Amino acid sequence: MARPLHDQVVVITGASSGIGRETALQFGQRGAAVVLAARNLLALGEVARQIQDGGGQAQVLGADVGEWEQVHRLAAEAVARFGRIDTWVNNAGVTEYATVEDTTAEEFARIIQVNLLGQIYGVKAALPYMKRAGAGTIINVASGLGMRAVPWQSAYCASKHGIKGFTESLRLELAHQKSDIVVTTILPSSINTPLFRHARSKIGVKPLPFPPVYDPRAVAEALVFAAEHPRRDIYVGAAGKVLAVLEGWNPGLVDHMFLAGNSVFKLQQTSEPDDGQDNLFMPMDAQGAIRGEFGDWAQPTSLYTRFLDLYPSRKRLLLSACTLGVVALIRRMGR
Repeated sequence: MARPLHDQVVVITGASSGIGRETALQFGQRGAAVVLAARNLLALGEVARQIQDGGGQAQVLGADVGEWEQVHRLAAEAVARFGRIDTWVNNAGVTEYATVEDTTAEEFARIIQVNLLGQIYGVKAALPYMKRAGAGTIINVASGLGMRAVPWQSAYCASKHGIKGFTESLRLELAHQKSDIVVTTILPSSINTPLFRHARSKIGVKPLPFPPVYDPRAVAEALVFAAEHPRRDIYVGAAGKVLAVLEGWNPGLVDHMFLAGNSVFKLQQTSEPDDGQDNLFMPMDAQGAIRGEFGDWAQPTSLYTRFLDLYPSRKRLLLSACTLGVVALIRRMGR
């Protein structure tokens, strides 16, 4: 049983912007002591002040999650400050829009290092403290693109597929050890964060999130929920779940859908020329932000996630009802 949020110590990587920033604020509002980690110390300081102004506790620790020594130090300093780690959220990530041919070996290495190894390092750093305490929650933020890949984001998709595989192995090992440490995978659909402004682009224009797009608050709600309620996987946005189901059923059909009218390419391009700025190797925005530039058509929340994916029993009940309905329909047609 997880501690109530107001009594938790939570470490969040990638907390300077986007999903991580919104999640940190929500944890702070719920009374958790929040350890904020990212490369951008100025942006982290702003988040910490917001939490503290609301009466919460926050500590800023600069860290590049692609560097093991820095992640190891992050965990040690969090425990030195607050005595323990109850929830660790592996959220930091970077991306690039380019063909495989146009993506350099150095760029591939950097994206894998941050997105995949960064989460592995986070788990390795947090696990000894959680095992010592006998409990804890590890939340790995993957992506709907960790279930089904798209072109122009090969490194990102590879890293998110890797997170899914790594998390499954970890979960089985802990279950075999009869550990009370909970491991959750969060799989967001496209989210309106600064990720797309921060992305390195070699497609000639600024990238566009693959629709439909959701607000970062939808993911933050799922993350905060998972810290208190053990779950295996949580899809944020029905679109990601539908895509995963289609991929499992008929991946060739998904290929055909994506390539019809070159839609998978057109839906990832804005009409604005790329400005050549990105945060792949260095932080970009001094101030940091939660949302990106697509708020006009971003859905404020995901009703699917809020009312179904957070509650597996409801999903099973709905599936049973649908199955019974289909059986009844088939019988009626047979008469």
